[in-house]
Amino acid sequence: MYNFEYQNPVKIIFGKGEIKKVGINIPTGAKILLTYGGGSIFKNGVYDQVKASIKDFDVVEFGGIEPNPRYETLMKAVEVVKKENITYLLSVGGGSVLDGTKFIAAAALFTNGDPWKILSRQAPVLDAIPIGAVLTLPATGSEMNGGSVVTKAETKEKLSFISPKVMPRFSVLDPEVIFSLPEKQVANGIVDAFVHVIEQYLTFPVNSPIQDRFAESILKTLIEEGPKVLANRNNYDAAANFMWSATMALNGLIGAGVPQDWATHMIGHELTAYHGIDHAQTLAIVLPGIMHIKRDQKKDKILQLGERVWGVLDGTDDERIDETIRKTVGFFESVGIQTKLPDYSVTSETIDTICTRFKNRGYKVGEKANIGPDEIRLILEDRL
Repeated sequence: MYNFEYQNPVKIIFGKGEIKKVGINIPTGAKILLTYGGGSIFKNGVYDQVKASIKDFDVVEFGGIEPNPRYETLMKAVEVVKKENITYLLSVGGGSVLDGTKFIAAAALFTNGDPWKILSRQAPVLDAIPIGAVLTLPATGSEMNGGSVVTKAETKEKLSFISPKVMPRFSVLDPEVIFSLPEKQVANGIVDAFVHVIEQYLTFPVNSPIQDRFAESILKTLIEEGPKVLANRNNYDAAANFMWSATMALNGLIGAGVPQDWATHMIGHELTAYHGIDHAQTLAIVLPGIMHIKRDQKKDKILQLGERVWGVLDGTDDERIDETIRKTVGFFESVGIQTKLPDYSVTSETIDTICTRFKNRGYKVGEKANIGPDEIRLILEDRL
């Protein structure tokens, strides 16, 4: 196991009816910018619950944050923050709203030029406006980490940054919000959380049994509970287990002291940037290709995944790897997420464009930083 430092200051408020506690977790006298997305919170009652909880605060609202939050939209929010002298941000929505809110928090206090540099050049975030969150869609794990992903529509770039400065002060997780979610959003959340775990697990062994077993338990819980949520949206216990799995998948715990990959995400971001494909859908496309093309590098952990999670025990190593990939693809497709590029009308021309972009950026991805344009081409061509 590698050396590591782990600290997670996010206060989690979990359970039915807990949205009422939002107000008591925000400092008295704060001026709040309430951020949200397309308006689903008005239909499911979350907005009314939040507003009732913060009725004693001065509140300004900013809606319309996209499913892949756009830099251009977020910078409009930054203008509101400065004009209204906002001192606290409250994100009410899914991971994209929270990701966008994290960027707003950092950009509003950024003094080193264009805030896009936070994403494009990894300019350090020295300070940020404090954030609280009410999660309405389990998926990204953003409610308990300092990561954010933002899209710049002008240049078709989807980039990320990580900073402890934008970790929420608190996050409210009420599983009952899942009751009103459409099937597609639930399916996306299941796959998103699953691949978050895989990115921190499917690398190479470093004798870290605790992290491995934690990761495997999250994967198995998602496999067991995800379909239950899809079958009955009002199954509170399944919803609660799914929601907590998504949070635990990316709060830093299972990634402490182990190598991490993230190539699936980096490649998948390009499919979203160029074609607007849902984030989870891009992960379901790319991961099987990475498992196949990098099977030698990831051999030990793929075999372990097959044995411990999918029950794949028989055959040669290659046969077991093939079966593990099939089981993974089968799971994605069983919850309604397709796994091939043609399913999304993506052709080889896009592969050329993505490979060129990686070549121009001059960096390689993966746990050993050995996935460059040539390997990316093989990975994506595997999914045609």
